Amino acid sequence: MAMKNPYQTYQQNAVTTSSPQELTLMLYNGCIKFIRLSAIAMEKKNIEAKNTNIIKAQNILQELRSSLNMDIALSESMDSLYEYMISQLVSANITNDASKLKEVEELAEEFRNTWKTAMEQMK
Repeated sequence: MAMKNPYQTYQQNAVTTSSPQELTLMLYNGCIKFIRLSAIAMEKKNIEAKNTNIIKAQNILQELRSSLNMDIALSESMDSLYEYMISQLVSANITNDASKLKEVEELAEEFRNTWKTAMEQMK
């Protein structure tokens, strides 16, 4: 019988026991991580890794978009920003433009930091 990877077990437990707010924070952190990995891959001219990590970041942004409550006015603005970020990632992937990755990374960091502050204020 194969032994489970302890890190994978820890990650799975962290996700299944987290609140929706903590899951959103994890998504932002994952998005930032994958953007950074894609920038490193772009610099090293590793097209496959660049593409894989950009797609992972896009998928996270799409998940964040799908979780928006469109009955709240702010959600429309967030939806537009997420859509913009996704389009910038697509463009960065096609053109190998690291400045577009950096722009999206900075937006994701700003959203993450705002979300984290809001979580702390709710405690």
